[in-house]
Order: sequence, then structure tokens, then C-alpha cells
Amino acid sequence: MPTYHDLDSKVTLVTGAGSGIGQAIAIRFAEHGAQVAVNDVDPDLASATVERIVDLGGSALAVPGDVSNSAEVNEMFTAVESEIGTVQVLINNAGLVGPMLHFFEADEAWWRKIIDVNLTGHFLCAHRAARPMAHAGSGVIINMSSGGATRAHRAFTAYDATKGGIEAFTRALALDLAPYGIRVNALMPGSIDTSGLDAAQRSLRGENIPMGRIGEPADMTGPALFLASEESGYVTGDVIKVDGGMLAQQRSATVDIKPPSDFPDLEDLT
Repeated sequence: MPTYHDLDSKVTLVTGAGSGIGQAIAIRFAEHGAQVAVNDVDPDLASATVERIVDLGGSALAVPGDVSNSAEVNEMFTAVESEIGTVQVLINNAGLVGPMLHFFEADEAWWRKIIDVNLTGHFLCAHRAARPMAHAGSGVIINMSSGGATRAHRAFTAYDATKGGIEAFTRALALDLAPYGIRVNALMPGSIDTSGLDAAQRSLRGENIPMGRIGEPADMTGPALFLASEESGYVTGDVIKVDGGMLAQQRSATVDIKPPSDFPDLEDLT
């Protein structure tokens, strides 16, 4: 089992780490000795993750803030720099999945909110992290994609658009930052249970996945460690799928939470 000694004491900022995938990654990095800055828009969730890390013997700092707000992003990075040092690994995990709306139910405010958090949030955090990394001559940025970047979910037009944008952003940013010693990659989670589904829901969501089960947040942590460490020192501009083989097959997993039977009736449209 890799130990990733090069991550020991490395300052790692994980956004959206108050729960789910972000929380699992933050805890796993702390277990490997990283100094973890835990961001979440909810201060209580950020603090709860820090408490879990400290209870496990790790080192962590809560830095709550809204990643779609440039002033709050700057405050977040300034707090990390003053308390534990320059961010060496940035994991752009924060994002919105919903509200889930059919295109006919959507409005501009819904579209802009998801774009601002998911896509602009990645830009703002990467932009703030990259200059100090460049001056240091090294750094790692890991973005969070989705199967929706290359396929599509029903009733997720804004979400899927952001994930396609994140993958394009990852490739373009990798080219811009490679000469400065900064690597940029993305993770593509498959169907991951981040909300505590019951047994019936887990069975339904996992029945068409080749590995026979829905994913867990912990499944994302090993690939994140790999991309952050020197084990992937010659990898940049890439996307690693962590989906149990879901996108390798012709049939899709059972992920249509909003089937066509739930679409708006034409009579209800104005």
C-alpha cells in the first residue's frame, strides 16, 4: 500500500469538505500527514470535519466560505497562509448538484447559481492558489468532474454544463501552469452515495454498474492521493474515472432520478 510520504506536512486545501467526497478526502489526506484546510460554505460542517480529523490524530484548520465569492475565496486563502502556510495542494471539490429541474422548469437564477458555484468556484480557487504555487515552483490542483461532463443526466442541464466546463478548464489550465511546475488534473466520480441511501436505493443505483455496487466517498480518496503525490509526477491535464466501470459499458447505470414520466406536461407550460 502506498504511503505517500511526500504528502507529509503538505498544506492541502479541500473545498466542500464538510461532508461527502470532500470530507472523505480531507480525512484521508490528514491520515497521511498533510496539514488540511477544510472549507465548506457551512461553518458548522467545516468545524465538524476538523474535529473528526483532530480526533484521529491529524492536523486541520476550518476555513468556511463561499467559493463563488471572490472576496471570501481570498479571505479563505489568506487565513490558510497565515495559520499553516501556502497552499501546496488544492482540491476543488465544492459544488452544487441541485436543485434538479427539467429545462422547462429552469430559470436564469437557477442556471447562474450552479454555474457560479461549480465552475466559477473552480476558477476563483485555482486563480488564487496558482501564483504562490508558481513562485514555489510546484503545486497540484485537482478538480472534480462527473460522468455528466461527457454523457448526460436528465434534468441536470446546468450541472452537466459545469462539469463539461470543468474538464475543458482542467486541460487548458494544465497547459498554462505546467511551465511553472504546477500539475492540474480532475477526478470523475461515478454514482457515489454521499447522502446515506437506504438499502433499496443503493441496490437500484448499483444494479447496472459492472462492479456490482454504488460507490462510496472513500473510493475517491486513493485516486486523489495518487494525483496529489509524486507518484503521478508526470501526469497533468488528465481525468481519472472512479466509477466502477459505469461509463465503459454501452448501457448506463440506473441514475435517472427524474424519468420522462416526471417531465412537465405541455399543458402546464406558459
